[in-house]
Amino acid sequence: MTSWSATETGVLAGAAARAPSVHHSRPWALEPGDGVVDLVERPDAGPPLHDPTGRDRMISCGAALANLELAVQALGYRPASALFPEPARPGLVARVRTDGRRDATAREVERYSAIFRRRSYRAPFSLHPVPAGALRSLVDAAGAPGAGLRVVHGLAEFTTLADLFGTAAKTLREDRAYQRELVAWTGRFPERFEEVSTPPWTGLVTGRTTVPDRITLTERLRAETMAVLVTEGDTRADHLRAGMALQRGWLAAITDGLAGSVLTQPLRLPEVRAGLVERLRLSGYPQLILRFGYPVTATPATPVAALARPGEG
Repeated sequence: MTSWSATETGVLAGAAARAPSVHHSRPWALEPGDGVVDLVERPDAGPPLHDPTGRDRMISCGAALANLELAVQALGYRPASALFPEPARPGLVARVRTDGRRDATAREVERYSAIFRRRSYRAPFSLHPVPAGALRSLVDAAGAPGAGLRVVHGLAEFTTLADLFGTAAKTLREDRAYQRELVAWTGRFPERFEEVSTPPWTGLVTGRTTVPDRITLTERLRAETMAVLVTEGDTRADHLRAGMALQRGWLAAITDGLAGSVLTQPLRLPEVRAGLVERLRLSGYPQLILRFGYPVTATPATPVAALARPGEG
């Protein structure tokens, strides 16, 4: 292959554009070449106080990379990705090249299609429990060298989340610089935010956010299926892998009829990250928290008994 056609370039750009990103900022740019497409970080994207280390920005780039790989597969090529391929150019976070022709599998086509159905679902979920098979499928899809999902189980662990989320919400609510930046950013891009004054476990914390008491928050969290995405290290490459794992798991969840959303803001506080590691006994670094379930307007399309079979990654 010598170059991408205009149609193929559009497919790649369209898939990347639908990746989840910090505050909908899309902190990347694509540079198509001869049989390759480079994913380049845009460090000026997104409000700096909400992402002081750039971790969320790199996670966003990882999600875009996962979409790019699926788009290359959907176009009939085998993708081969290299992370940070040019040390002298740190802003080049990934290069995806074609490695020969190959028809996409049914699963790849299904997950590519899910790219365009993915939405952040911030409302409470329905009472339909997530079947074991769908949960395994999500966890398997998000599993990769150096990254994986740790599902939250039991009253003690949900109480831990409630304690840490409550601490984070109160801290961010009182952080005046943070709140000024949030107001400025949401005012600049009002169409990107459905509702900023959302509960602390589903969205951004504003100066008007009411934080529930510990018991109430614990019970609300226990009504959801939640998992912590953990990486072995805490480098930019680890953050990129976390984004890839997030998107692969999220797309797998969508194909099983689930909806979800991602929490990263509480993890900007070092004490919250440390608390998760200690109290949940995590084996690595928490990068984000994923909540998922069935939307209130939908019921599982497949009988629970059928969904309970072991899922494939």
